[in-house]
Amino acid sequence: MDTGYGEHTSGNLYAQLSDSMPHEMIEALAQGENFRLERIVSLGHTTPPGQWYDQDADEWVVLLSGSARLLFEDGKEYRNLKPGDWLLIQAHHRHRVEWTDQNCHTLWLALHFTSAVNQS
Repeated sequence: MDTGYGEHTSGNLYAQLSDSMPHEMIEALAQGENFRLERIVSLGHTTPPGQWYDQDADEWVVLLSGSARLLFEDGKEYRNLKPGDWLLIQAHHRHRVEWTDQNCHTLWLALHFTSAVNQS
């Protein structure tokens, strides 16, 4: 069966974590018609000032290591995340990454998907 990913359909989420990361690392692990699964690695990275994520798809995110703080535009709600914390961010719920740990890698899994609500 052709998965569309070539011969490499496995890996280690904690591999290739560099102590020098000028940019946040975003790697697609799997994708289909209505979803995309990403590994995101941050090391002190944040969303640039004045910018907000405003996505067309829902996003379920879980923090596997490190720590982070998200800010949501409506109501200025902050959400602090530690390993094991997960969050469902609905489409067009504007948010930004205010802070990630500078001393250890913050490793996220993010599942972007189109729900039945978004398809109507």
